[in-house]
Amino acid sequence: MRRTTLSLAISTLTFSLVGCGGFDAASTSPTSNRTRDNHITVGLLMPETTNTRFAKFDYPIFKKQIADLTQQHGKVIYANAAADAAKQKHQMQEMIDSKVDAIVLDAVDSHSIAGMVKKAKDAEVPVIAYDRLAEGPIDAYISFDNDLVGEVQARGLLEALGTKAGPSDKIVMINGSPTDPNSGQFKEGALSELNGKVTVAASFDTPDWSPKYAADHMTEAVNSIGKDNIAAVYSANDAMAGGIVRALKKAGVTEMPPITGQDADLDAVQRIVTGEQYMTVYKPYRQEAENAASMVVAKVQGFSIQFDSFTRDRVNSPTDKDIPSQMVEVTDLTMHNIKESVIADGLYTVSDICTAQYKAACAAIGLT
Repeated sequence: MRRTTLSLAISTLTFSLVGCGGFDAASTSPTSNRTRDNHITVGLLMPETTNTRFAKFDYPIFKKQIADLTQQHGKVIYANAAADAAKQKHQMQEMIDSKVDAIVLDAVDSHSIAGMVKKAKDAEVPVIAYDRLAEGPIDAYISFDNDLVGEVQARGLLEALGTKAGPSDKIVMINGSPTDPNSGQFKEGALSELNGKVTVAASFDTPDWSPKYAADHMTEAVNSIGKDNIAAVYSANDAMAGGIVRALKKAGVTEMPPITGQDADLDAVQRIVTGEQYMTVYKPYRQEAENAASMVVAKVQGFSIQFDSFTRDRVNSPTDKDIPSQMVEVTDLTMHNIKESVIADGLYTVSDICTAQYKAACAAIGLT
């Protein structure tokens, strides 16, 4: 309840701040020259391309919000590391060398990037961790409640199994990348719901969140457990769920067991429409990206009161304690609430989802 209330308060604050295309000039500021302050450059570092959300949603939303908050003067330098931690370090070094005013970082490897975060700190470049909690002296962190994501996924599986769920039901867990700290939190949240209610017959960590590796893991599970003995599959995200479905089809499975996901990718929503995937976790990227942009502009321009209002939560990383943070709420998405979630929020239209291949399935669930 506290997080929900905070989220609503922050959304209201965001609106009041951007109403005139910039922060309130009456607020505490290091300088009265608003035009000069608005000429800022922010580096945005994203981790991988397998998940389409970063290029399709996070980056354009973030870029627009930076522009809106700075009377169209602010610029964003965007780079995606394609799951290559060394490449991301190089990208971050280039941004530090080019003297960006701040960096928003979604780390490929949260541990190995710590040295670069320290370099940015030494160069007086603030770093805000985005979506994944990076190690090192970051200035703030914005993400979703990762334990809750795992809990929501697990509840989805139990809901799909219904009253027949029990310790004899064998579940396969295809978890995310071991270098992503979110993965452990998703897994921990899921297990808090699954333990004692079903049997986790096989569990795999998946390097780079790779759909190919997820498919390989699923094939291994089918070979060891038997395709008819798998009651449900916990997939930590939608891209891997796609690989899992392909592996199950290759193994001869015609009716998919309940499969989870995360990110509300378009192809995942289409799989949900057809029943190949049971659910996904919809994370409101617009709120995360817009609030991250508002947070970084407040930090760069010296609006400490506004910055503090966006970071009322606190989290710990392996290297730092009490990091100013914001946790954004999430929603479980099944075939029953597609209109009320991703369509209502403008993420997709009915025509995006219900292409010719899916028209009949869409009509069957009333999605027209």
